[in-house]
Amino acid sequence: MYGGDEVSAIVVDLGSHTCKAGYAGEDAPKAVFPSVVGSIDGMEIDDADNANMNSESTRDSKSKGRSKFYVGSQDLGYRRDHMEVLSPMKDGVVVDWDMVENIWDHALRKCLLIDPKEHPMLFAESCSNSQQQREKTAEIMFEKYQVPALFLAKNAAVYTFQVLTSFASGRATSLVVDCGGGSTTVAPVQDGYVLQKAVSTSPIGGDFLSDCLLKSLESKGLPIKPRYAFKRKEVHPGEFQIVDLDLSNTTESYKLYSQRVIVSDIKECVCRAPDTPYDDTSYSNIPMTPYELPDGQTIEIGADRFKIPDILFNPSLALTIPGMENSIETTSSAHGLPHMVIESISKCDVDIRRELYSSILLSGGTASMQQLKERLEKDLLEESPQAARVKVLASGNATERRFRCGSPSPSSKSTELHIFCGNALEMHCFLIN
Repeated sequence: MYGGDEVSAIVVDLGSHTCKAGYAGEDAPKAVFPSVVGSIDGMEIDDADNANMNSESTRDSKSKGRSKFYVGSQDLGYRRDHMEVLSPMKDGVVVDWDMVENIWDHALRKCLLIDPKEHPMLFAESCSNSQQQREKTAEIMFEKYQVPALFLAKNAAVYTFQVLTSFASGRATSLVVDCGGGSTTVAPVQDGYVLQKAVSTSPIGGDFLSDCLLKSLESKGLPIKPRYAFKRKEVHPGEFQIVDLDLSNTTESYKLYSQRVIVSDIKECVCRAPDTPYDDTSYSNIPMTPYELPDGQTIEIGADRFKIPDILFNPSLALTIPGMENSIETTSSAHGLPHMVIESISKCDVDIRRELYSSILLSGGTASMQQLKERLEKDLLEESPQAARVKVLASGNATERRFRCGSPSPSSKSTELHIFCGNALEMHCFLIN
């Protein structure tokens, strides 16, 4: 039974790149795994393949009709013939609820090991969620999971993620810069409400940067070999040889997913935002940084470790990367981070602009990139009005910065939320003590 204040609320954030779930009030989520799903058409799986699957993977797979779904880093890391890697979301909106239910099952039952009936749920919604999306979420939560209470965004503040980020930092008024996997959003929050008319978005996110880095490395003759595509063979004691495997039944979507996992790690390890705007001349002779790939090959990364992060500040830079010429539609509609911040603040009331400039909060996985905070603050000091006191705030801990929304501090006094409670799906005003 639901024990009210004695039971911790569960926070779930299903993003375009990662699903996060954990207990409210903690610094970081307990469960973090990709928000994509492995899917196999049941007609394409023969008995031999099924016999080779370990029992744990079979238990974790979810059947729905003729398809089997595989959720979580461990299941996705195991290559299977004809397995497609699909996303249940498009442009931040859920398009496949069967996949979403499997993701929620994995987060709540496999990772957190909880009974949803005993915990109130708090969901961080996408800014583009419609009323139908919220109703569908409530329907699944109450009818399938039978949760006792569910947090949903109010009509006056549908940008729930940014509001939670602002509250998590102890500020009711701030400018939240959310650099996620699929996009970047700049949203001003005043007294717990997002000023929707001043929200600025960009399609440039962590996934786009990873694709740029992948294309750049391939153009330099440095192909990224997925982990499943080779095996290590011991030829002499202590001496190993890499043997390539011919796996013709591997889908292109799974190959791309496996490559992105490696490239994302390269980006997080060696990339850093440059102190000044990138240009080929200034960064042509910088020292190379080594990185060892899973197959044992060591590659040297030079200017790319500065060029890729600078795309956040100058999106047109992506067009100079071989293989990214078809991204002109994406880059043409995008603006750099400093431009987005200044544009968003300029659309707000004059009385709160000074406070917004002094309370710029960085959140999201891409925001944990080295030197991103310092570069953004430097550019804003140069481009913002002289009277403005610019201060960019980010947790010193990269993990907390990445998952800032995971701790919305629901125990804060006078935090008024709208919660769906009970079987009748009636909206009540709920004060969390």
